Amino acid sequence: QVQLVESGGGLVQAGGSLRLSCAASGRTFSVYAMGWFRQAPGKEREFVAAISWSGGDTYYADSVKGRFTISRDNAKNTVYLQMNSLKPEDTAVYYCAADYSLVVVTSDGDYDYWGQGTQVTVSS
Repeated sequence: QVQLVESGGGLVQAGGSLRLSCAASGRTFSVYAMGWFRQAPGKEREFVAAISWSGGDTYYADSVKGRFTISRDNAKNTVYLQMNSLKPEDTAVYYCAADYSLVVVTSDGDYDYWGQGTQVTVSS
């Protein structure tokens, strides 16, 4: 079992920045690929970014490429999502997820564990 707790969400103006954190506990964090997803009201959950267990491979949705950066610190059992140049359309609940795999995946159905989510609201 892995427990995931997100933090760092909040209200920010368009063009601003936020850094989300996801702290993991339970099984060895370093063997998990990690992902960030988001869900806006009335929309399906969508992939945002993912990172391999080592941090050597990262993937991003086209909508956030160049603005968001995913990283991890295995010594701290934490994965981060640095979000810059935020837009109102980035408003959503952001979830981190863990996949017990050496391969990075972007489908939410492949992830084994999920956090409770943190709200990000970007005002125009």
